[in-house]
Amino acid sequence: MTAAGTARASGSERTTLDKAAYENFPVAPFFLPRAWRTDLMAVYGFARLVDDIGDGDLAPGGADARLLGVPPEQAEDRLVLLDAFEADLRRVFDATPRHPLLRRLQPTVRRAGLNPEPFLGLIAANRQDQLVKRYETYDDLLAYCELSANPVGRLVLAVTGTSTPERVRLSDAVCTALQIVEHLQDVSEDLGRDRIYLPAEDMKRFHVQEPDLAMPTAGASVRALVAFEAERAQNLLNEGTPLVGSVHGRLRLLLAGFVAGGKAAIRAIRAAEYDVLPGPPKSGKLRLLREAGMTLRGEG
Repeated sequence: MTAAGTARASGSERTTLDKAAYENFPVAPFFLPRAWRTDLMAVYGFARLVDDIGDGDLAPGGADARLLGVPPEQAEDRLVLLDAFEADLRRVFDATPRHPLLRRLQPTVRRAGLNPEPFLGLIAANRQDQLVKRYETYDDLLAYCELSANPVGRLVLAVTGTSTPERVRLSDAVCTALQIVEHLQDVSEDLGRDRIYLPAEDMKRFHVQEPDLAMPTAGASVRALVAFEAERAQNLLNEGTPLVGSVHGRLRLLLAGFVAGGKAAIRAIRAAEYDVLPGPPKSGKLRLLREAGMTLRGEG
């Protein structure tokens, strides 16, 4: 790779990792051991990049496609990019990957003894996004979250050496809840991509039609639907919250941050009176800290 190519690759990598600052929850906060921070940012870089491929949000210039060996004439084909990304992921386990974010991931995979399954799940979720634009039932949405969200929590437990079947179960509840909350925050953005993650059966129940989701502000029916889905997410968070108390030390603080991020986002949605159509309701850092404190104390 030329010096200019190396600079472009480094810039693409940095742009992807910089998005960690905009998540609902802390990705790799300062209080964690350095090795954990390094590993969690490596996992985040993978998850963020595969989502960017699936959403068409890669950095301008086509550097990622070139790094993955995708020819320019196919650089906009997301399924081709995802196939190339999967091929490069497999090199993490038995060769040397091409993409710098996957090279960054390789030491983490080796150190923590990670297997390909959770990473393949995240890629499968993004393939599904190219093919499935609507979900008929809540169970259908949960099956999607099993691919799109739950692998992340499982990777966090694996990286920190704390995975047990019960913790995985609790983590899945938290991660699915966080995914549902993100969908509620991003109804308008998702609709712009011709995606709706509100189950069709629930839309019918609340007399919501697709044009209602394209309005500048939400009517009463849309607000009632969002409130219903937010309550579901809250219940899942409550179900998964004992995960925090099952671990100790700095990992307990990290997991409390994940749960608190979801609870703070739900509070922000409630504060907006469930009108998510003008844009994602956001909570401030103070609200997040309060929620984290309550979660650590077993309140709320």
